[in-house]
Amino acid sequence: MTSAPQTTSDAWRHQLTAAFEIFLGRPLASFDPAADYATIFGGNLFRELGFARDPAWVTPAALTGAEPVIWDCPIFDLDEPLLRFDACRSVFEFDKRDLPAALEADLAQVFFDGRLLLGADLAPLAARHDLAALADAWTVCHPRLLTDGTLFDAFRAATALGDDPASLLNLEAEASEEWQDALSALPSPELRAHLSFFCTDGEEGLMYLGTERSGGALVPAPGATLIANWEEGQSQVEFAIVRLGTPFEAGA
Repeated sequence: MTSAPQTTSDAWRHQLTAAFEIFLGRPLASFDPAADYATIFGGNLFRELGFARDPAWVTPAALTGAEPVIWDCPIFDLDEPLLRFDACRSVFEFDKRDLPAALEADLAQVFFDGRLLLGADLAPLAARHDLAALADAWTVCHPRLLTDGTLFDAFRAATALGDDPASLLNLEAEASEEWQDALSALPSPELRAHLSFFCTDGEEGLMYLGTERSGGALVPAPGATLIANWEEGQSQVEFAIVRLGTPFEAGA
């Protein structure tokens, strides 16, 4: 999917880069700039509200990447921009149940890691099978937010930040003591306040867990590596940044 041209100003990019490097504990430049980085949305809310089986995921425009899938659910309740998903590069899972033989044969050609497949591989099947009518047989298990594939943009999507400071949200949550000290290095109080929501104990915001997650392994593609992870304390919301393919260390 082709993303909109990058419009981030140099000053804003510099601020965000410094902030993201605090989470990582290392420079963004130490990661492979040519790798594909994805922000995966997770948590119980996505499934409980039924959006993981919404027919919008299996339209031809969504599966081919021509249009994003937009979830009409402001998860922070602040009238923030709605989450935009890339169905083409999201991961679907089909249940082990009796499916039409022709569909099962087609799926068998593109499954990985059991019964998982990318939306891009599901796209040609949508022309031959009524996937919307089989919504009880599939689920979007690893929905990928729409980004340009860079680590910078993956972090920006995970932390609900846009192209300029006007995207900062009035998120009222107190960072844990450890993260208050770490975020104090950022000169902008507005950016510190926004990111404090992503550094809490999980009661009023999200917990930053680094490369750990409560849900076990995350496999949005073969060889994926978890880079950063945020979770809400009741497991309702999760943002995970993963690097797809072989891990790379600059200078290695």
